[in-house]
Amino acid sequence: MEAAAEPNRRKLLQLLATGEQTVQQLASGFEVSRPAISQHLAVLQAAGLVSARREGRFRYYQVEPAGIAELRRIIDTFWTSELDLLVADARKAARPNAERYQIVRGTGGGSAGDTDPSKEELP
Repeated sequence: MEAAAEPNRRKLLQLLATGEQTVQQLASGFEVSRPAISQHLAVLQAAGLVSARREGRFRYYQVEPAGIAELRRIIDTFWTSELDLLVADARKAARPNAERYQIVRGTGGGSAGDTDPSKEELP
């Protein structure tokens, strides 16, 4: 997951998601040097997120579906846990406020069964 956390590496993954490309093609979209792009690609390759094939003097990089699937699984697990904690915190924070701001019905000139929000009053 750390390999994909760096912004330039995330951009490389996004570019490679459209299809395989050479370092030269990839580097054209960055302000950093080709050697820097090669180093980022080496980190992504070591993490199993991209693979490369040599054709003549060029190396063509592509995303590695199994590595991307594993990264997504990790992110989904983290995201689900974090969302569960956020929901629990929101519910705790809402309980005291819910009691303070209960809607009082039957005031404002309407009948007892009137549910028109414009005729409701807050305490």
